[in-house]
Amino acid sequence: MATPRPPEDLAPQPPSPTGPFESSAPADAKPVKMRKVAAASFMGTVIEFYDFGIYATAAALVFADTFFPALGEHAGTVVSYATLGVAFVARPLGSILFGHFGDRLGRKRTLIATMSIMGAATVLIGLLPTAAAVGVVAPIALVVLRIAQGLAAGGEWAGAALFTSEHSPQAHRGFWAMFTNLGGAFANILALGTFLVTGLYMSDKTFAAWGWRLPFVLSILLVVVGLFIRLRIDETPAFEAEAKRRRAGDGLPFKDAVVHQWKEILLGAGSLVMAFSLGYIGIAFLTNYGTATLDLPRSQVLGAGMFGNLLNCLAIIAGGILTDRFGRRRVLLIANIVGVPWALILFPLLDTGTLGAFWLGISVTFMIAGVGFGVAGSFLSELFHTRYRYTAAGLSYSLAGVLGGAVPPLVAATLISSYGGLVFGVLLAAYCLVGLFCTLALRETRNRELTEPALPVGEAA
Repeated sequence: MATPRPPEDLAPQPPSPTGPFESSAPADAKPVKMRKVAAASFMGTVIEFYDFGIYATAAALVFADTFFPALGEHAGTVVSYATLGVAFVARPLGSILFGHFGDRLGRKRTLIATMSIMGAATVLIGLLPTAAAVGVVAPIALVVLRIAQGLAAGGEWAGAALFTSEHSPQAHRGFWAMFTNLGGAFANILALGTFLVTGLYMSDKTFAAWGWRLPFVLSILLVVVGLFIRLRIDETPAFEAEAKRRRAGDGLPFKDAVVHQWKEILLGAGSLVMAFSLGYIGIAFLTNYGTATLDLPRSQVLGAGMFGNLLNCLAIIAGGILTDRFGRRRVLLIANIVGVPWALILFPLLDTGTLGAFWLGISVTFMIAGVGFGVAGSFLSELFHTRYRYTAAGLSYSLAGVLGGAVPPLVAATLISSYGGLVFGVLLAAYCLVGLFCTLALRETRNRELTEPALPVGEAA
């Protein structure tokens, strides 16, 4: 069956006459306003992915014993990571659900909804009784709340990314759009730091009994701050312009996105699987690997994770800035290329068992992933038409999360225990190659105006 032809407003357009280094944003895209918009996007993502990150850390440290004790240490760890993966499976559904409302009702109102849902689910996880207290009800409730987190996260990222990219001047869109993923990286530092502090000031027994709950319950404070910030920011100019043009009979955003730009959705997801696979191996699996397999001190492992995420933040900033100078595609290609050899040497390096090797391994892993994440906000925003951009960008990003963020941590323990770390490194290298080929199949998007039509796959910008 032939691929449906895109409508006229998706036909190829000439490059922006302003060029890559001149601002062509709406007149109200002033520096002060952009700082407020970036702060709203940054803080909102901090809150959303702090909630997401503390779950990943808790899954690595305590959930196997707290919610799955009957399965034993190894199987309990695998199932604990499986609950982490449940949210990634829910993320595409959240992208479709909240993307519909984001494309129809606006970015701002939808982002307020996603933050509220994520905050409520996270606090309730912190209040859940253990399997020892209520039996099978505990893990079932955990999975349900994890699904809620996944739905909210699926709707959060695209909205936050579009909030900055649709407000920002074209010449600096890569820089401003990276604040969304910068918030996610900072959230990982905050999550690990919270667990580090609680672990330092209480015994392992107390931490396992109730100390792990504190980061979940305290997240309510961040939600209040985030809602206050987001309520004070206006809707994006690109959405308002599209809302005025929209006709009553326009189709569903999800249907339009899949019909007209399904290739971009799949290729955009593939281009980012490297960032997700390395990033979530760093935040989820290596925490457990360092403590349980390498028998390193938990404080050192958490400290290495915080340092790695600090470098992740710097790499995200660098990635965003470099995309404005050299283009989204070129920066992403280089990150994927560098990821291939690093994936192959990562676990042989870690298996030397020294603290220095662990700190080096987690740091470089996060830096490579950070460059990829630094590209994501502007690149995916520019790939899609305004009328379904929230849905399409969110779905593409969430699919990358399922493939790259959920699968590797889930299979890592089994592959490494059965075949060794090098085999798992080959899997990570394969993800980098997928990212490389998918990025090659996409075009450069740096010169696109977000109020202009998107270009089909294969057309030069």
